[in-house]
Amino acid sequence: MKAIQEFAQQIFDNVEKVIIGKRDAIELLMVALLNEGHLLLEDVPGTGKTMLARALAISLGIEFKRLQCTPDLLPNDVTGVSIFDQQQRAFTFIPGPAFSNILLADEINRATPRTQSALLEAMGERQVSVDGVTRRLERPFFVIATQNPIEYEGTFPLPEAQLDRFFMKLTLGYLDLATESQMLLNLGGVHPIEEIGQVVDGQRIPQLARQIWDVHVDDTIRDYIVQIVIATRQNNDLILGASPRGSHALYRGTQAYAALQGRDYVLPDDVKHLAPDILSHRCLLHPESALRGKSVSKILDDILTEAPLEIGEL
Repeated sequence: MKAIQEFAQQIFDNVEKVIIGKRDAIELLMVALLNEGHLLLEDVPGTGKTMLARALAISLGIEFKRLQCTPDLLPNDVTGVSIFDQQQRAFTFIPGPAFSNILLADEINRATPRTQSALLEAMGERQVSVDGVTRRLERPFFVIATQNPIEYEGTFPLPEAQLDRFFMKLTLGYLDLATESQMLLNLGGVHPIEEIGQVVDGQRIPQLARQIWDVHVDDTIRDYIVQIVIATRQNNDLILGASPRGSHALYRGTQAYAALQGRDYVLPDDVKHLAPDILSHRCLLHPESALRGKSVSKILDDILTEAPLEIGEL
């Protein structure tokens, strides 16, 4: 696991030159990346969502494309389009932004459902189908989508099926007084994003992702993960609990997180640390429960507190 830890540490050090005070969020981003999953960043404007994606892409030295989502965006603007070449007398495919290693879908909830769905196949199967032809996407392929949780006018909420495609949902949040003061000092001259460069070979990610499989997960911890996920499905305050894809994401996430800590085994605390970010967007709160002051995060906290670590037959 030393190779993974050293690889990640170089990225942490480089990204933190741009995004300060958010080490936990950067670590969780790496958990998603090492699992070749996708990340949903939900936060208010100005908290560094886009800058985080740019800093990561520069650090990895792989192809990065940014897609600004708007209501008039079409599916072909994401996947690509075939045009007729007059000289060759044949149709030529022009790849869209999906044909990149890191795709930033900025304000994804401003795109129409039809355009949002264009990302589903890319995110789930790492391929796109255009004009009846299926084209594979190169690895690594990592989608970072952002959305603003306080604006609803002119937006189209992501359906549960698409939310489930995201490995994890993160919120960066505001900085504390000392950190925000330091940020102002750092931005007093040239923006740090202009001065950082590539520090690792991003093409190693698929290889490192396979090494994650070697991290040991004890049977009791595996059962603990399943118990937590099943508890979300049985909770009366939730209309929808986490899917089997959610339990798989939590299982794989704990392996990646353990590797980032330099361990070749998973601890119960790894499960507790990752569960809220991996499961919360997969759970749907009952409207009556929301009126009573309940929240998905509070329900998950209660489940993590009550779920037994050592269980018998499920």
